[in-house]
Amino acid sequence: MSELLELSGISAGYGGVRVLDDVSLTVGEGEFVVLLGPNGAGKSTTLRVLSGLLKPSAGKVSFAGKDITRVPGWRRAGLGIGHVPEGRRIFPDHTVLENLQLGGFALRRDRTRTQKLMDEVLDLFPRLAERRDQAAGTLSGGEAQMLAMGRALMSEPKLLVLDEPSLGLAPLKAAELFSYVKRLHEERGISVLLVEQLALIALRLADRAYVLERGRVALSGTAAQIAADPMVKTLYLGAEPAA
Repeated sequence: MSELLELSGISAGYGGVRVLDDVSLTVGEGEFVVLLGPNGAGKSTTLRVLSGLLKPSAGKVSFAGKDITRVPGWRRAGLGIGHVPEGRRIFPDHTVLENLQLGGFALRRDRTRTQKLMDEVLDLFPRLAERRDQAAGTLSGGEAQMLAMGRALMSEPKLLVLDEPSLGLAPLKAAELFSYVKRLHEERGISVLLVEQLALIALRLADRAYVLERGRVALSGTAAQIAADPMVKTLYLGAEPAA
């Protein structure tokens, strides 16, 4: 399996405070990788670095064999990185359709391709199709998360990066959301990097996993190995949503 994403020796932080210290991880083409860790471990900071929202103080970010460390975030979407941030960050005063169109900004000159992606997103998320003319701020939490994912898919990503997608959702809605992520990975072959507190479910979906602790990689291995690790069982594994 060839590597799609590689972070090598990444150090980063905010205002002189170091959050990440020599973090290295990879995501292969067609691979599903989970990033676990307690609050404050540096998970979201790692995603911000790979998406170009935060410049690292040291290290290298490579994507599809190219060094993108200095490539600005707005250009990385066009390269194939779709980032669904924590908190969704949708535009509440714009309609569902307008939010999706903003996600396809990098492909705006190819209207045929953009419309095809729009049709695919609305087919994947039928409730978004039903609410296409509705203001995004009136959506439920689960629908808003679907919209955030759909917006990222409008850039036709090779890698989908998800930061705590189940946050604030009821258990059944979280389970539904994970079914969409699984479908995207299995049916479309999209690589996934997932940060998630519901670690037990996340590990069942994943091929491999990393565990961050205090800004460093404390553990890495197959999803089965990480799930069986005593430290992970004690500190990180969350409760499974009810069926």
